[in-house]
Amino acid sequence: MTTYDSDGAGTDGADWDARAAAFDEEPDHGLRDPEVRAAWAGRLRDWLPARTGDVLDLGCGTGSLSLLAAEQGHRITGVDSSPAMVALAREKLAGRDAVFLVGDAAAPPVGEERYDAVLVRHVLWTLPEPRRALRQWRDLLRPGGRLVLVEGVWGTVSPVGIPADTLTALLAPMSGRLRVERLSGDRTLWGRDVDDERYAVVAVPD
Repeated sequence: MTTYDSDGAGTDGADWDARAAAFDEEPDHGLRDPEVRAAWAGRLRDWLPARTGDVLDLGCGTGSLSLLAAEQGHRITGVDSSPAMVALAREKLAGRDAVFLVGDAAAPPVGEERYDAVLVRHVLWTLPEPRRALRQWRDLLRPGGRLVLVEGVWGTVSPVGIPADTLTALLAPMSGRLRVERLSGDRTLWGRDVDDERYAVVAVPD
């Protein structure tokens, strides 16, 4: 997922409102394949708190990861700047303990609310000030809460993304504990083999 300006256009130039209807066709977006879905559910179970908690899903897209977290008992707040994506997420999680807001992932419109986990997939690399966003997200955590950041570097000719070493360096001044999980080798997460850098960082700030 990516971030957007106020009319749903991505910071990378993509019009995600226009792409929303077809977004879930990618195996790791819609999680429609049972094997892919189970792989992401297993990872989330390990990354998110074991006890029921409040999870903020930033750049939530159509809500696929939100749904998995809700199925594991968590209360969900999702934020995405694409109104079309938010509409699909609301539909996907209808009847569950979940609310979805149209807003900027870098500065979520959640007021004084605090969360047990902030979940962000494929968003940080698009932001002009990633360090500032990380500080903002850290401040949205309750004591003992965690950041769950799924990122990578895509492409070989003109690669885009954020390497794991860069992200861990950004987190080092604010994180008491963190771990990195390499995800490229797990084809079940992507529905195919991948040879670029994909990873998750789970960080518990001081």
